[in-house]
Amino acid sequence: MAESHNNPSLTYEEVYRSFQWEVGKYFNFARDVIDRWAETPDKLAMWWVDDAGSEVKKTFQDISENSQRFANAMENMGIHRGDVIIVILPRYAAWWEVFVGALRMGAILSPGTTQLTSKDIQYRVNASQAAAFITDADNASKLEEVLTACPSIRAKVIVASERKDWVNYDEAVGSVSPSFETANTRSDETALMYFTSGTVGYPKMTVHTHASYPFGHSVTGKYWLDLGPDDLHWNLSDTGWAKAAWSSLFGPWNMGAAIFVHHSSRFDPKKTLEILQKYPITTLCGAPTNYRMLVLEDLSRYKFPKLRHCVGAGEPLNPEVIKIWQDATGIIIRDGYGQTETVILLGNFPYFEPRFGSMGKPTPGFDVQVIDEDANILPPNEEGDVAVRVKPVRPVGLFREYYGDPERTASVHRGDWYLTGDRAYRDEDGYFWFVGRADDVILTSGYRIGPFEVESALLEHRAVAESAVVSSPDDVRGEIVKAYVILAPGYEASEDLKKELQEHVKAVTAPYKYPRKIEFVSSLPKTVSGKIRRVELRKNEWEGYKRPGSERSEAK
Repeated sequence: MAESHNNPSLTYEEVYRSFQWEVGKYFNFARDVIDRWAETPDKLAMWWVDDAGSEVKKTFQDISENSQRFANAMENMGIHRGDVIIVILPRYAAWWEVFVGALRMGAILSPGTTQLTSKDIQYRVNASQAAAFITDADNASKLEEVLTACPSIRAKVIVASERKDWVNYDEAVGSVSPSFETANTRSDETALMYFTSGTVGYPKMTVHTHASYPFGHSVTGKYWLDLGPDDLHWNLSDTGWAKAAWSSLFGPWNMGAAIFVHHSSRFDPKKTLEILQKYPITTLCGAPTNYRMLVLEDLSRYKFPKLRHCVGAGEPLNPEVIKIWQDATGIIIRDGYGQTETVILLGNFPYFEPRFGSMGKPTPGFDVQVIDEDANILPPNEEGDVAVRVKPVRPVGLFREYYGDPERTASVHRGDWYLTGDRAYRDEDGYFWFVGRADDVILTSGYRIGPFEVESALLEHRAVAESAVVSSPDDVRGEIVKAYVILAPGYEASEDLKKELQEHVKAVTAPYKYPRKIEFVSSLPKTVSGKIRRVELRKNEWEGYKRPGSERSEAK
């Protein structure tokens, strides 16, 4: 089994103390990373497989040339530096070429999950004033349904399909030059806009610069994913989430590692284990839900000769799951912590023994602390807000702002600190332990869901007078969406109505947001001013339940 790429002779304290961010005034990931690795013409960048048995290998030179072709094709369509491109694609190789090509030309990329509805797409196009939309056959019709309400769209590109009034991706990139003069983008120039759910209103736009994500994830790739140029890294995340940028793109390619891609419509634990056994995958990244499903299989039937390093993120992973995986594979799943707004902030890095269920220790380059309401650093074992120091120096790897929303941007800062919105405590040895969200956002299977979006969807159904949505504990998904519903006059509670409401939510918002639990009630707890007290409902759900890692457990 291959060794860690992190220097075993150094201690975590030495690495953390000596680290310095080094990014110049200008940075472009396509030019400064992809093109550099492409200088070795046969260096593998991607190994792509699908369920039908097709396989494609692409070198960094392939990615470099195709991204230049993409940039030329977009300019021919009237899309230029500073324009917003929305990309909604499953795991086609084109997703990576679009990403690198957009960065190369200085366009602003906004990725989205294939589970978005027409309504979601209309909101995102208009909020970002997107000029181009790139997708596949399954999602093209969604844009068409709302296109008349999306006047900013000037270019529509379809991948792996033909469609009237759409430009075919392969034809567009195949008919132009593989040479494009890369935009000399400033490090602080806008590069990416991710939509992320909050407690109120529709998803907010998280703005990342060319430094904060494309460059910033070099620490994700080096310290947490533990990658080097000879690795083949597999991330199980969907392309629509920021986690794909973390672990399917910037983290690995900054380190010169190749990425493994399995193009499939759903996660199949058996198939995943078969792939790990068949291909020379060295490192694996998955959400806790993935690992919980994997350990339910008979792991003794599989051998993973090349696998050496595994990580998990999105929520705390159950210590018992880590133990089962370690017993079967000899590998400890190392938890990490970060957000759409950040790169890796805390992790169980290869420099020290992880503690099962812990978020780990601060990433080099970040001062992460647990603080109180007055922005004071709390002593060990006292619960408070997880915060990142941003003054006097703001670290690379942190988002710039919520687009067009200075009030919301200001609300996540307290004194010299950026507030992550999570609660935790730090033990005497510097390990962080997750307690819960400080707000009402629900984290389920790695997805982030705002209660407002689900409540709004429920309210559109004639049977619903009012609702309140909170998280509820679940052994497989960590937590799930639960809705407390007050019915409109003339409607009676029933299992059939529950199913009808669930299907309704799936239809009007992204399907992953639907409430897996529904409880019909006659009233909801409220403040004097009439606001629903979700905190009270959430407390009812979680009373007596122990979150994974709530009891400290050291790796032996």
